Parts: sequence; C-alpha cells; structure tokens
Amino acid sequence: MPTSSSFRLAIGLAAMGSLVAAGPCDIYGHGDTPCVAAHSSTRALYDAYKGPLYQVSRSSDGKTADISPVSAGSVANAAAQDKFCAGTDCSVTIIYDQSGNANHLTQAPGGGAAPGPDKLASATGAPVTLNGKKAYGIKIQPGMGYRCNTAVKTATGDGAEGLYAVLDGTDYNGQCCFDYGNAETNSDDNGNAHMEAIYFGLGTGYGTGTGSGPWVMADIENGISSGNQFGVTSTSPSITSRFVTAVLKGKPNQFSIRGGNAATGSLGTYWSGPYPDGYSPMKKEGAIILGIGGDNSNWAQGTFYEGVMTSGYPSDSTENSVQANIVAAKYATGSSIIEDITGLLGNAA
Repeated sequence: MPTSSSFRLAIGLAAMGSLVAAGPCDIYGHGDTPCVAAHSSTRALYDAYKGPLYQVSRSSDGKTADISPVSAGSVANAAAQDKFCAGTDCSVTIIYDQSGNANHLTQAPGGGAAPGPDKLASATGAPVTLNGKKAYGIKIQPGMGYRCNTAVKTATGDGAEGLYAVLDGTDYNGQCCFDYGNAETNSDDNGNAHMEAIYFGLGTGYGTGTGSGPWVMADIENGISSGNQFGVTSTSPSITSRFVTAVLKGKPNQFSIRGGNAATGSLGTYWSGPYPDGYSPMKKEGAIILGIGGDNSNWAQGTFYEGVMTSGYPSDSTENSVQANIVAAKYATGSSIIEDITGLLGNAA
C-alpha cells in the first residue's frame, strides 16, 4: 500500500503533467517536506519561480546585476550575464534563496578556523548546459565561501531535515571542507553534532567510503561520516560521474546518505541508520554554508550547481522523483553554439 504522502505526490505530479513540469521544490512540497532554502545558479527550482537566481558584480565599476531564469521555472539567463560582464571580470555576490524565506547565501565572514571575509567565486568559472542551454555553476576554490548565519525555518536541535546538492564530480580535494548544509550560527566549532551538511571530497581524517574516492559524506562537526562509525563504510562507493546528486537527511536517531549520477539513472542509498556514537541527539543550529566548514574552514574546492534544504525528513520516493527531475534537466559539459552566438550578438548590441 502506498503511503498517503506518496499517493499525494503521485497525484500532484500527474496533475502537473510530468516530472519535467515540476521543480524539485514542487516535488518536495507534494511530499510534505517543503523547501525552506533553495539555491541554484543554473535554474529555477520551482515551476513558477521567476525571481533572481544570483547576483553578479563586475570588477570594472562595481555595479551589480541580478540574473534570473529566462522564463518562470526555466534555466538561468546566461546571455544576460555575458552581456553585463563583457570585457571585464564578474564575481558572484549573492546566491538567492528561491523558497521565499530570504535565506540568501552571501560572502562568508571569518570564523574560528580562518579570518574573513572569504573570497567570492568567479561568475564564469563553471560553464555547463541544461537541455542544451548555457548556464554557470559556482566554482569554489580554496579561500572562497558563502554563508547565511541568520537563516529561518531551517532545522535546529534534533529537528528533521533533508538536503540535496548537484555537484561537479571531478572538482574536489582532500581539504576541509566542501560542504552545503546546516551549520553553526556563529561561524565557530561549537562541538559534535552542531552541523549536518553534505560533504564531497577526499577527506580521510574520519570516515570514508570504499576505494580511492571522492565520496559523498555527512559533515556532522568534528567528524565527516559515511555511516555510524568513523571508518570505511562498505556501502558508500567512490564517485565516478561528472555530475553528482548528493543527498543527506536526518531525524532523531537516524540519518541517511544517498547519491547518484545527476545526468542519468537513479539514486543509491549509501547509508541509512543511526548516527555515530556521541552524535545523537543532534544539536543543529540552522545556519547555511556553501564551500566551507562550520568554523569557516575554507581550504576545500568544488563546484555547486543547485541544492535545497527541507523541513522534515523526505521519503526515498520523494527523493527519487527529485533525482528524475534533475536527470530531466540534462546537465552536460560545454556550451550551446546557439547560446554562445546569442550572447555574442547581445554583447554587440
């Protein structure tokens, strides 16, 4: 028998026509685990969203411009960025929260591990295409980072939450910490269990998956975990795909790590069970980080395309539907010839 939430999800998606017609946050909403933060520089994460995705600032004069989807629910207007940034460098100054909660990611301040503010990412460091249309990811290099220490509606204490991120599976290192998710509100290390964030990389100081990495793991503060022991988790594989869907969710006495190829196929479950000893109950604080650790450890690298945080613990079926939506977005390397010509014409106008 299907659960009531999975039944409502199926009915809601049928009413919208297809997975492609829904955004990831529409799918989470129909699964009774709504997004409380939604960040992407590549596309809208709600079918009806048409507000800004991110802001860029050009070095020539310091002026800024918001980059929005081409139309509601669609891919980012990369041509508008290319026109605004023509002949100069641009950096990403804000990654807007599409959920309506104003949990925007901005330049991370200094923290216990490193002074700040952190550096900003180049606006053109990670070009990709979605369904053949050009967009840009957020390429984080050592010393860069984004944060929101005043986030609202994110999980605190032992509250339940879900997270996913689409990442570049070939951009990583072994330094601390390329994270996306829930962290301390004071940019410091406040002890075990004060974080719950997706980690991607080669970190081997605590737990790992099998093989030589990289791995999708959970940064739970003073420990990066692939399971309930700080050792090798046999069900957590090394990542080999160019685009990665990384999934993490937690609730009292249980967390789950899932992942897959963001360009094709389904999600696998790498771990589902209790937290490591000393990490339950959790003590989440609700800030949001990207590309750094909870104490502003900012020596890692990686590339972020999209990600969300939810209220409540999503079902596997909801996450599987989100994965199908991500695959339907058709992330690919390179750029569209048509998009490049359009951008050049716009720059010449």
